[in-house]
Amino acid sequence: MTKELTELQKTLQQNKALFVKTAKRATIELDRQRKRLATEINRANARAQRTRVDLQKKSERLVNTTARKAKQELNRQIRNLQKMLDEARSDAAKLRTELAPVKDDLTNARNHLAHALHIDRALAKIQRQLSRKPAAPKKPARKKSAKKKAPGKTAPRKRPVAKAQGN
Repeated sequence: MTKELTELQKTLQQNKALFVKTAKRATIELDRQRKRLATEINRANARAQRTRVDLQKKSERLVNTTARKAKQELNRQIRNLQKMLDEARSDAAKLRTELAPVKDDLTNARNHLAHALHIDRALAKIQRQLSRKPAAPKKPARKKSAKKKAPGKTAPRKRPVAKAQGN
């Protein structure tokens, strides 16, 4: 029986170590993905901001330009910049939607890791309980007999009388 117990304990320790290792690896990988997607979102936002500024500059230049050919060229550039701005916005929105499940997975992985680390405490507690000497069986407590009380008024308590001090 003890041989089987030691084998079971050994297997449990190995599985626990593997679980903790896998949980840590998953947490690290998901954290990397979260950081990568956050960086891509920042880049897309920066690209959209630059495009917005360029679009604003071209629009201002168009207002000040009177030549027909120059206006057509600026309008074409504005359309292209508007397309780029829309693409950058859609890229940022797509990246945000991709980031949401990664964040959820990361939260779950962190919870699993915390659970795996708390298993050690629970196993140590069980080990302490198993290593204690078994307590002696308790004798059943005797029931106290209830005193019968007379119905009606209860007798007033007698209070000790204070002694008078002599001179």
